[in-house]
Amino acid sequence: MREDGRVLAIRRSDNGRWELPGGVLEIDEAPEEGACREVLEETGIEVEVERLTGVYKNMTRGIVALVFRCKPVGGAERTSDESVAVSWLTAEEVRAAMTEAYAVRILDALVDGGTPHVRIHDGQRLMRAG
Repeated sequence: MREDGRVLAIRRSDNGRWELPGGVLEIDEAPEEGACREVLEETGIEVEVERLTGVYKNMTRGIVALVFRCKPVGGAERTSDESVAVSWLTAEEVRAAMTEAYAVRILDALVDGGTPHVRIHDGQRLMRAG
């Protein structure tokens, strides 16, 4: 998240949806290291992890995602094989551009402090909030 409150998002090349940058951890990689690597690979932006903001399980696909609040520390926006657009969005733009299951990850990260959220969804809508 930038100091002006905008958050980094990508329009994915495989499904055209706006989402957070992310991916799968390497075997020998800590979650925080993987988050930084994935953001850099998909957006060209170097980030530093501030804290874990949520754990999200897609019940349809059986995937668990860890979401970290990060701050940019370098680099410049660029697309990749996985992204056709990279943009810094406001909370209102996130709500308008993303499905509920993905927008909530960003909206949760915008909340200062507190414990990480734990939520489950079906890939589109929240099923239960924690």
